[in-house]
Amino acid sequence: MNLTLRFLTVLMLSMLASSFSTAQDYDLVITNGRVMDPETQFDAVANVGIKGNKIIIITDKAIKGHEEIDAKGLVVAPGFIDTHFHWTRPIGYKLALRDGVTTAMDLEAGVYGPRVSDWYQMHDNNSQVNYGTGSGHEFARTKVMQNLPDEDLLDASWSVVKGRSSGTAWFEKVANLDEGNRMLTIIDEGLRQGALGVASTVGYMPGATAREMYEIQRVGANYGRPTAVHLRYTPGTVTTEANGAQEILTNAIALNSPAIINHYNNPGWELVQELLVKLRAQGHNVWGEIYPYAAGQTTINAAFIKPETWVEKLGNKYENTMQDPLTGDFYTMETYQEVLAKAPATQVVLYKMDPKAIPDWCRLPGVTFASDAMMLPGGWDEEPVWETPYEDIPNTHPRLAGTHGTCLRIAREEGIPLMQILAASSYNQAKYLGKTGLEAMKVRGRMQQGMIADITILDPKTVKDNATYTKGTLPTTGIPFVIVNGTIVVKDSKVLKGVNPGQPIRFPIEDKGRFEPLSIENWKNDYLVGDEFLQGGLDHGHVH
Repeated sequence: MNLTLRFLTVLMLSMLASSFSTAQDYDLVITNGRVMDPETQFDAVANVGIKGNKIIIITDKAIKGHEEIDAKGLVVAPGFIDTHFHWTRPIGYKLALRDGVTTAMDLEAGVYGPRVSDWYQMHDNNSQVNYGTGSGHEFARTKVMQNLPDEDLLDASWSVVKGRSSGTAWFEKVANLDEGNRMLTIIDEGLRQGALGVASTVGYMPGATAREMYEIQRVGANYGRPTAVHLRYTPGTVTTEANGAQEILTNAIALNSPAIINHYNNPGWELVQELLVKLRAQGHNVWGEIYPYAAGQTTINAAFIKPETWVEKLGNKYENTMQDPLTGDFYTMETYQEVLAKAPATQVVLYKMDPKAIPDWCRLPGVTFASDAMMLPGGWDEEPVWETPYEDIPNTHPRLAGTHGTCLRIAREEGIPLMQILAASSYNQAKYLGKTGLEAMKVRGRMQQGMIADITILDPKTVKDNATYTKGTLPTTGIPFVIVNGTIVVKDSKVLKGVNPGQPIRFPIEDKGRFEPLSIENWKNDYLVGDEFLQGGLDHGHVH
């Protein structure tokens, strides 16, 4: 075949392929929508063709599908990725879907390391969104310090709320070398089973020393996975908050490992943001998250809201900062002490920031939005409650139902570019996690051909949050369609019951763990300098 004939043949085949790609029927077609992709900055009216779970084509040509969504006047965006979502159960996911979330992961608390595989199995073919979890520092500490039986921690319904009711040693006690090694072994087992990283709530555990936190991050570094941290001293002052971030970021640099600074929308956020931006510019895979609210939510036995810290050091009053989400009443010193004694894991809303800062948080380059959605105790993790009307769900912090709707509304009101909000809702998370080697995130968070069809379709003119501190379970409106792995899960603003296309977001299971127990001797062998030891090592039989 001569060159001219070969060229014509190739040209004809190319034209046929192009014609086929625009004429074939797709499983699902989204027409006339404004397609926005934060990675490439693509922003144009186009049609999207989906086969199976993948985006096959994005084109200005007419295409047809077995099912069609007319998205005229709507934005077609990558599905939102929430990396800090505690209510990893059906009704929690239902509220997340109304807020545009297609992937929900708990990277702050996580689960007890040895039950990571059980947690994923619990979700198999039973989840409306993609799901993932971390290997929990707090769970490991609770197990070791409270000497809890394995059968409790292996129960699929075990939660941080239950753990925090088990005593005080989990947060007060300083670990000795044996206890430290047992904790690290438990966390390592979770990573071996495919957990996305180490999940640490060190801010709740004053007994956890700087050495313990360093070794916790080292376990994650052995796998190249991030440690996500509720910082020490959070919430605190502009100095202590920043010091908490500096601890984690310094460890990450020394260990050459990824790190996530959880909800740094607290005093000192400006410095934390600058540290993150400058470190990323130097090639470090470190990032942080915010939620767009002036108040947080926690359990009443949190160390940082004890009177000696919250009242005496930080100058707050329970009467105007600590609220019962169920009744709306604010605490007094007397009611705080009474509830703390009777029900130490009771959840409270804690007011801690000036709301005027919220638009600035939404503008932060490289930030991620994450809800920190808290679970409800008392049977609300069970599937039968899925059909409960939104307004009848017991009250909780509005960030559960409204985080992304709030950011989208603020963007419209404050003139923040929509592409910035979409990046912070989807692409940034996928980019950072993809850099850790997590394959599932390399193909999400993007509106591009060949990517997984996790898609959120929203009305930029009307999308808004409806959840309030008075009623925190009212869903976001203005997000009429949500697609997970190519399957419509929210249609005309209704979550479709029994549609469970969610897939695991997980690292492969490994044959054996990577943690080697610590000892005074191996530390000396590694860090002996002349006749002196580097300060801060494993001494006196404790993990410092």
